[in-house]
Amino acid sequence: MDDEQQGGAGRLALFLGLVLILLAVAVAFAAAIGDYRIGMGTVFLAVTNGLGLTSAEIPPIEQSVVWDLRLSRALVAALAGAGLAICGAILQALLRNALAEPFVLGISAGASTGAVAVIVLGIGAGSLTLSMGAFAGAFAAFALVAMLSNGATSGPNHTILAGVAASQLFNALTSSIVTTSGNAQQARDVMFWLLGSFGGVRWPDFQLLVLVVSAGLALCLFMARSLDAFTFGDEDAAALGVPVGRTRLILFAATALMTATIVSMVGTIGFVGLVVPHAARYVVGPLHLRLLPACAAVGALFLVLADIASRVVAHQQTIPIGVVTALVGVPFFAIILYRARPQT
Repeated sequence: MDDEQQGGAGRLALFLGLVLILLAVAVAFAAAIGDYRIGMGTVFLAVTNGLGLTSAEIPPIEQSVVWDLRLSRALVAALAGAGLAICGAILQALLRNALAEPFVLGISAGASTGAVAVIVLGIGAGSLTLSMGAFAGAFAAFALVAMLSNGATSGPNHTILAGVAASQLFNALTSSIVTTSGNAQQARDVMFWLLGSFGGVRWPDFQLLVLVVSAGLALCLFMARSLDAFTFGDEDAAALGVPVGRTRLILFAATALMTATIVSMVGTIGFVGLVVPHAARYVVGPLHLRLLPACAAVGALFLVLADIASRVVAHQQTIPIGVVTALVGVPFFAIILYRARPQT
């Protein structure tokens, strides 16, 4: 058993090292591409200048584009991907459903409704208020899903169906708010944002997101053994000494908070929490002490690459990031459904 644990830890370390190297390359590439292309050498100098490590002379516009716009965008994309992937892994364990993730369960839709209510209706001001509005919407969506799925009496796919219903409801509420309370330009801006966009993020968004995602990951790692127990069911988890109700509430609250913070900054981005946990689980196994760091790393890399794709696929246009992730996630979703079908 000790050799097996050491082998798993070594495999995790090797995997994380490789993914983090690829992530650093992807972030550098994301800082270089765009309508105004910048060389990798200039990107490196702009980053070291911004960190105060060097004082190299480069054109001020290139320094500003790399440091103030593109680097912050890439790092927010990485954190958003990490957070959504962690949320997906948590929900899949708590609900024991391979299809569970914030987008499918309607949590992202609820967060969007809360955030749009703040943006369009002008409830409060500032990013903190926006995040709190998104959090309230995310928690409301989850409460609705929990009520519709009817707890332990639900079938294996009942929670997913409840999530679909909640998504439709909150998407309808969001559309109603936008169409009845916003002007035409505001409606277009909000609808583009709802499909996912990193265009408006800056360093203050990164600072808030790194705090929320780091705290969420640390909490989930602390409760990793409880998450392992939940994969066998609530009764088995209780028999192992896990306080089921309290643990479930804490983890759902952490999931809602991370999802709400991400949605309030970049809009609704689907399927990251579905695709990444399955891919990471295939490499590092089901134990959450290994799975969660792997999900964070792979999710970060996945969304940075998706953001790059959204900027280079169409000439002089940026495709909403949610469209890119859906093009990857929907086929993956179909594969999971196919594999989960009853055998005859």
